[in-house]
Amino acid sequence: MTNIVKANQLTKTFGKVKALDHCDLEIKKGEIFGYLGPSGAGKTTTIKLLTGQLHSDSGEVTVLGKDPFSPDIKKKIGIMSDMSGLYEKMTVYENLDIFADIYGIKDKKKKIRRTLEAVELLDAARKKVEKLSRGMKQRLVFARTIIHEPGLLFLDEPTANLDPATADEIRDLIRKLNREGATVFLTTHNMEEADELCHRVALLNRGSIVESGSPEELKLKYSRKRVVITTGEGKKEVPLEREALLKSLEQAGEVLMIHSEEPSLRDVFLTLTKEEQ
Repeated sequence: MTNIVKANQLTKTFGKVKALDHCDLEIKKGEIFGYLGPSGAGKTTTIKLLTGQLHSDSGEVTVLGKDPFSPDIKKKIGIMSDMSGLYEKMTVYENLDIFADIYGIKDKKKKIRRTLEAVELLDAARKKVEKLSRGMKQRLVFARTIIHEPGLLFLDEPTANLDPATADEIRDLIRKLNREGATVFLTTHNMEEADELCHRVALLNRGSIVESGSPEELKLKYSRKRVVITTGEGKKEVPLEREALLKSLEQAGEVLMIHSEEPSLRDVFLTLTKEEQ
């Protein structure tokens, strides 16, 4: 698959704080790439560097084969950070109309309608933004991000501070856009969300990428490889090895349940960040 984003030894410092420290990234066309880490790890800084909002101290970046500061790049990418920039006193339709003009979209009435349908806001087109729920506002930001049909989306914690039902709606939108061909760069500190959505992930800690790969690869690599045997006397963890397991079963008496301890991305991340401290 083609790499449409590539960063080599990307470094950015703010005063005495090194936000990013010689980071390497490759994002393939058509994938959802998760960039994971706690608040302050450097996720938003990375997006600003990849989208031409900040200059790096050192390192090289190409986006869609070009420098991210190239003028034509802006019309080929979509950036979703937060709900700032929405005009609260205007309607949903009027908000999109402004951005359609900014992008020079032709036949904008048709495009606005199609975009509102995609994010399920067509019925709210004439409603003022200040009257929208938080979830509806988030979908409007999504609409603003995709109205010019970018092939590459940068989504910065798009489900942060949303209730579970609304967060699921946003994840469904991300899947839909990806199925329709969009490549997605997703930052999040929600490991369960990344496990559910992403084809590949990179784990960021204190400005450094400490591991990368598919969620399944990382979970298998760092799995504790243990099973839990439940008896009338309680639970016992046993290494997932034939001899140890057989011996434990012989000594256990009546076995009520046996199940493997499935690894999670959260477990992987906690393991790696503890090692880095």
